[in-house]
Amino acid sequence: MKKALPIFASLFLSAGLVFAQDMSFEGYNPPSTLKVPENPVTRAKFPFIDIHSHQGGINKGKIDQLQSEMDELNMGIMINLSGRGFGQGNSNAQQEYIRGMMNEFKTHAPGRFMVFTNLNFNGFGTPEWTALAVKELEEDIKAGAVGLKIYKSLGLNSKDNNGKRIPVDHPDLDPVWAKAGELGIPVLIHSADPAQFWQPMDSTNERWLELKLHPNRRRSDTDPAPFEQIIAEQHRVFAKHPKTTFINAHMGWMANDLDAAGAHLDKYPNVNYEIGAIIAELGRQPRRAKEFFVKYQDRILFGKDAYNKEEFYTYFRVLESEDEYFPYYKKYHAFWNMYGLGLPDEVLKKVYYKNALRIVPGLDKTLFPE
Repeated sequence: MKKALPIFASLFLSAGLVFAQDMSFEGYNPPSTLKVPENPVTRAKFPFIDIHSHQGGINKGKIDQLQSEMDELNMGIMINLSGRGFGQGNSNAQQEYIRGMMNEFKTHAPGRFMVFTNLNFNGFGTPEWTALAVKELEEDIKAGAVGLKIYKSLGLNSKDNNGKRIPVDHPDLDPVWAKAGELGIPVLIHSADPAQFWQPMDSTNERWLELKLHPNRRRSDTDPAPFEQIIAEQHRVFAKHPKTTFINAHMGWMANDLDAAGAHLDKYPNVNYEIGAIIAELGRQPRRAKEFFVKYQDRILFGKDAYNKEEFYTYFRVLESEDEYFPYYKKYHAFWNMYGLGLPDEVLKKVYYKNALRIVPGLDKTLFPE
């Protein structure tokens, strides 16, 4: 004998209705049925400089592969921010590493790859650390590096010789920022992470999926410090060193609040933005973002961060096209779709290469139009 269905199920089935599927947020990802013009962009309209790349294992094979992909993308110059690698090892080994890398680039692809150096925080807090850091910065620049990259570890997990967190505005770093200004090189600085990493991981957090997939990215006011505190430390550095040019990585995590982003540039004329890893914020507010880019066209540089050739296509499409509602490439960064800003050519040229050519010394201007 067949088991009788519950009365409510019988009613649903008799009415021609079916039960909803039990589906996870990660699994729900329907293709859009919207019929609109589509103009995918796989090659930038103008040659561009990627101010924010991270490359290791540099040899002829790696350079040949990268250069071939750069030609496909119309990338004129790639700037490798990982000049000394990512570790905090021996300074002599790090200097040997960066010089070997620069020699490989110069030998196999002169002018196409430039390098920023980094700081070694080993021994921070000892009396000799600052003098050694300044000395090594000068040496690396003399050897061919064209800027200084500060990883987000400063302010998050870099520790002094007593095991304490090193704040971004620690006074022992002041001579380093000042020396960068004297040398005429930019400091590209990444501080903190998106503010949502500090917020409760619940249904109101736009980064919920990212935090679920990468739980090590969760932060708190005690791990290691409040978001607002780390950002304030960074801003105090900008204020204290007006003669040093800074590039605030990832738009200083203000791409979701362009009023704040604009006020920041107004307050600190020595600061510029790069757009690595925040294109999804710009692509969901195309009208406001376009206004911002036009107004601050002399203060924004193209950057990508994590290198993947196909991911550049979304950047180009957001900046260049006027397409509507097209997909982003990482759901955990953006579960929403993108819209094109349709930037004017002159603004595109500044973002793609003119601003970087002005700010970063030693770049080959002949690779780009006037």
